Amino acid sequence: MRIFSGVLAALTLTGAAMAEPVDGKTAKKQLFKPKGTQVEMLAHSFLSDQDKSILVQVAEQQIYYAAIAVSPDDGVISNATLAAANYHSTGPAEVAAKAACNAAKTGSAACVIVALIRPSNWSQRDLQLSVDGTLAFRKEYRRGRGEKAMAVSPSTGKYAIAKGAGAGPAAVLACNERASASDCEVVIADK
Repeated sequence: MRIFSGVLAALTLTGAAMAEPVDGKTAKKQLFKPKGTQVEMLAHSFLSDQDKSILVQVAEQQIYYAAIAVSPDDGVISNATLAAANYHSTGPAEVAAKAACNAAKTGSAACVIVALIRPSNWSQRDLQLSVDGTLAFRKEYRRGRGEKAMAVSPSTGKYAIAKGAGAGPAAVLACNERASASDCEVVIADK
C-alpha cells in the first residue's frame, strides 16, 4: 500500500509455502483470529525515531501477513514506501513489498523491509492463512459436510474453496485461475 501523502492503494498479494493438507478440525485449531496484529520493526540506521513512530502507526493499520518496504535514499515519506498485505506468511509479502518499492523509488539504493506484520500472539504453525483466507475458512469452508477442499497460492495470496466430488482438484483449478498463477495447492481437505 502507498502509505503516505494520504493515499492507501492496496496491494492484495499473498503467499506462503504450505505443508501437507490438514482437515477442517485441525485447521480451526491452527488458524489465528482474523483481528489483531503484532508489528516487528526491523533495525535500520537510516530510520529516525520519528520515522519509526510513523511506520509503527501505519503497520498497525495493515492486515496480516504483511511487510513494509522503504527506499533508504527516498526516505519514509515517499511514494516508494509500500506495503504488501494479506499474505499467508511474511516471506512472500516481503518479496512483493520490495518489488513494488524498487519499482517506485527514485534513489539508487535497493529498498529494504522495515516492518513485518503478523497476527496477535503469533507463533510459527504448520498452517497459516491470510486474514481473507481465514475468514473464508470460517464463513464458507466450515459450512456443510462432505468432501471439500481449500487451495491457496503461496505467491499471490489468492485462494479457492470447492465442495463435492473432486473438491481438491477443483479448488486448485479455481485458485490458479484467480491467482493467474500455477502454484496453488490444497492446504485443507475433508472427505
